[in-house]
Order: sequence, then C-alpha cells, then structure tokens
Amino acid sequence: MASDNIADILTTDGWELLNSLGPYTEADSLRLTGQLRKAGYSPEVVAAALTQSRLRAKASAKFGPFAARMVFTAAGLEQATRLTVAARHAQRFVDAGLVRIADLGCGLGADSMALATLDREVTAVELDETTAAAATMNLIPFPNARVVNADASSIDTTAFDGVWLDPARRTTTTSGTSRIFDPEAFSPPLSFVEDLADGGKPVGVKMGPGMPHASVPAGCEAQWVSVDGDVTEVALWFNALRREGVRRAALVLGARGAAEMVSEREFGDGPTPAVGAPAGYLYEPDGAVIRAELVADLAAQLGGHLLDPMIAYICAPTFTDTPFARAYRVLEVRPYNVKALKAWIRTEGIGVLDIKKRGTSVTPEEVRRQLLTGSGKGRKKATLVLTRVGDERVAIVVEPVPAP
Repeated sequence: MASDNIADILTTDGWELLNSLGPYTEADSLRLTGQLRKAGYSPEVVAAALTQSRLRAKASAKFGPFAARMVFTAAGLEQATRLTVAARHAQRFVDAGLVRIADLGCGLGADSMALATLDREVTAVELDETTAAAATMNLIPFPNARVVNADASSIDTTAFDGVWLDPARRTTTTSGTSRIFDPEAFSPPLSFVEDLADGGKPVGVKMGPGMPHASVPAGCEAQWVSVDGDVTEVALWFNALRREGVRRAALVLGARGAAEMVSEREFGDGPTPAVGAPAGYLYEPDGAVIRAELVADLAAQLGGHLLDPMIAYICAPTFTDTPFARAYRVLEVRPYNVKALKAWIRTEGIGVLDIKKRGTSVTPEEVRRQLLTGSGKGRKKATLVLTRVGDERVAIVVEPVPAP
C-alpha cells in the first residue's frame, strides 16, 4: 500500500520534515500539503510525512509519548501491543530468568522495546520488509536489540532462552486490513508455537481475544487482558513462563491500576452459579472476565447470582466495589414491551437513553430510536438493561454506581 511506503521519510529531508510537523486536522491537510510543496519538498516526501504524522497521532493511545519518535505502518499499528501490556509480557521473561529472547513476528517492535528496556538481549524477527524497517527505526535507541528481516518459522531458536511470538492475524489489501480468525492461517501458525513449546522451550504468544476455548492448547496458561474495558488479547504462556496452578486468567488494567482473577480449572469446569431474579445491584463483568470463563467465580466473590445461566449479568443484594465489573443499582424491572416502555419514557420525561443489552438480538441503537421517536423531548436521563430472565425478555431500569 502506498500509505505504508516509509522509504521517503527515512531520508534526511523526510525525517526532519516528519519531526517538525505539529498536530493538524484533516481539514488542514490540503493547505499544509500546498505549503510544504512550495517549500520545496517532493510530493512523495510530503505524502509520506503526513501519513506518518497521522499514524503517530493515532498511535499515542498505545505508545504514549514514545509514538512521537516512532515509525508505523497502518496494519502494524492495528495489531501492535500497547506498551503497558508489552511491559507485562517482558516482565514474565525477567521473572523466569530468561535473558536471550527471540521476538518472532515482532511487527513494529513494541514487545522488543519492552524486553530491551528490561535488559533482555532481543532478536526481533519480521517477515514484511517495510514493517521490519519500521521496527529497526523504533529499536535504534536499544543497543541490545537487533532486527532480522526473515520468516519467523525459519529461525533456529536453540540459542535463545525464550521465545515471544505475535503472529500476523491481519491481511492487507488495497482497501485496508482485515482480520484472520483461523489460528492455522496466522503467520506463523499456532501449530508452530505448539511445536516450540513441546520441545520444552519457554514460549509466550499473543492471540486475538476471541480465540475459542477449544483452540487453547492443553498445558498452557491463557491470560485474557483488558485495557480500560477493551479486551485486547489472550496471551498463552508455556513451560517456564506459565505460572504454577493457573490455567486461565483475566487481567484488568485501568485507571485504578491492575487487578487479576485466576483459576486452575479447565474450561467448562467451574462453580455452578446460582440463578435468580434481578434485584439489588446489577454487575456487568469486564470482557476479560467473560472471555476467561470466570463470570461464575466473580458471582461467588460478589455473593450474587446470574439472571440466566448463559448470560453474563450478575445481581447481588448489596454493593461490592470490584474492578472486575461495572455496577448499577436496580430501580425497577419492566417487561420488554416497546409500547409500554414508550409510554413510561413519555410520562417520566426521559430524553436521553443509555441502553445495554445481552441475550437479545436487538441493537441498542435500534431500540433507542424506537423508544425515543415520538416520546417528546424530556430532560431526564435513564439507563435500561435489556436481557432475558428465563424465557421472559425484560427491561431493567438501573442507575450507574459512580466509580471510586
């Protein structure tokens, strides 16, 4: 893709231009392009610098202030690990006493940066030539890291103490990037990772958070990670990198710091949750807790029950502050009837409606439009949770419990 042509910014003029650009909007792009062309920069250098500037702005969410001196590709940024998460990956290798690390499928080099910061000796391997060039630029500040432009599966790992992998899970076309869901279609495939682990090598691998439980290999630890409520990955840890007595885990990172739930049980083998009516306080578990199949464990922690065995909503009679779920106070429970709900909204003077749902096929946007159209322009705000209790569809009126 032309937008991934970074050669033009790896010249003296291109690099100086890129680092001189301040924040700008899309509306300013045409005017800025004209100014830079008049200043003598070639069209190719201007296009490359503006593209990188936009990618740097977007990358700040993952890389913070480091993004301002890094080089990116569009596809690489989509898959790149947040530095806060990469630091935790790297700490696993430190805790296991592993020094010489192969980062296979290094992408833009986020995990290699974290490993090198913790004084590991890193060999970062990337098949795509453009991405490897970007990683080389990003790792220049670290003399203990080097980049190899090669197929990850061709690397002899015997000289390394441990291996980290972030297989390519996206394809790039002229219309953009798209996800790959079959683990055997990843580059390298999951079977390659398992072969490394079967030989006893300490191995960690980053996979997409939607990985089915049936695809998680036996004998590894699966740790789902969420950042500010967004589930970003599941990391599989083998051999010396796996924690004793942990089969699955949910790591929640947010403004309150880090919190983790773990279980030694296999998938499908957990506590049988109680099921009951909506009352007291309703909890919406973090996505990492749901993915790690720890909802029933969380319900037990909260002294609560599920509304339905197959739906991840918990109710408890009293409020318990927890980093693993968003809490709401239950105000009332109504049948899910559009006509009756519209009448209620009109009577209550509700004009702003926040809708959450699980276990129903409707979309929040669709329901909000149905309920607010023709219901007046009230000033009050309400939150509805649409779900099932047994065979009955209900609308639970709740109010959010303020986060501490």
